[in-house]
Amino acid sequence: AVWVVGALYALIGANALSELGALVPRSGGQYVFVRHALGDYAGFVVGWSDWISTCGTTAAVAIVVGEYSVGLFPAARTQHVVALTVVALFTVVQWIGIRAGGAVQNVTSLAKALALVAFIAVCFWLGTRNPWTLTVVTTDREGSLFVPFILALQSVIYTYDGWSAVIYFSEEVKDFGRSIPRAMLSSVVTIGALYILINLAFLAVVSLPTIAGNNFAAGLVIERLFGNSGASILRGLVILVLLSAVSSNVLMAPRVLFAMANDGLFWRGAREVNRGGTPDIALLTSSLLAASFIVTGTFETVIAILSFFFVANYTLSFVTLFVLRRRQPHAERPYRAWGHPFTTGLALVASVV
Repeated sequence: AVWVVGALYALIGANALSELGALVPRSGGQYVFVRHALGDYAGFVVGWSDWISTCGTTAAVAIVVGEYSVGLFPAARTQHVVALTVVALFTVVQWIGIRAGGAVQNVTSLAKALALVAFIAVCFWLGTRNPWTLTVVTTDREGSLFVPFILALQSVIYTYDGWSAVIYFSEEVKDFGRSIPRAMLSSVVTIGALYILINLAFLAVVSLPTIAGNNFAAGLVIERLFGNSGASILRGLVILVLLSAVSSNVLMAPRVLFAMANDGLFWRGAREVNRGGTPDIALLTSSLLAASFIVTGTFETVIAILSFFFVANYTLSFVTLFVLRRRQPHAERPYRAWGHPFTTGLALVASVV
């Protein structure tokens, strides 16, 4: 139920941002239309928090890739060296040009999707349980499960995040009026289906009480399927999945900085674009910040601080849709958010809660 509700929240959020992305088709993420509607101050807050948190996420995910790589390949030196190498390699690829960067992102995304689908198929093939079998989980908590449900939902909503990635590249998208909404809405549906199938796949192998309270259910499932050899399989799966995440964050962060530089909210030199179409100075600056987070180990602190702004960014984005509907009622809108203002209001309330 938590995963389904999380998917529905992501869907109404994607619905609202699809209209904004198609209405203001500039690369730079939520910063672009928040500044367009609410001014420099709101844009400054959204832009800087989004850029710093994206660089912090790049560092955090690269560290996990390094950790699992060291476990899988003992010859690797340290997780920090691997993490820095991964960020550097993706930076070089993006520096070459948007075609090279897009091709690598497509390949890593395809590898991730195939790995997850294969994992789901193996669970259903080798699992011996009916995933729909009802089980009882005994807890020490008395009373309503409403608070635990909300806490679980917060984590799930964060896990769904990423469906808005296309608005960081709006100027690089052909037929943006159709492509941006299609990309966001279809990604939410696809990701939601994968997450729900993964949960059912888990339950085809182990019972709910077995994984209740376990911080890494996938590890328990793979261990049950493959025994001791499952550790290597798990590490390989995690690396495949996370490489795509590193690539996408290395792609997104420079676009935010580039947009802010164009609007005078960052050093003007970051507006430079190389022959391949990449904002190279913004890319280098973003990767250096991610590298500094890796070296100093401060990314966890930064992400914890910016988690507040993560919520604030979406809140301001939903407010932006209300503002632009009132301020520009006759503007050409390639896509109109269905159910507005009800759906947008629901997304706004849910983001605050």
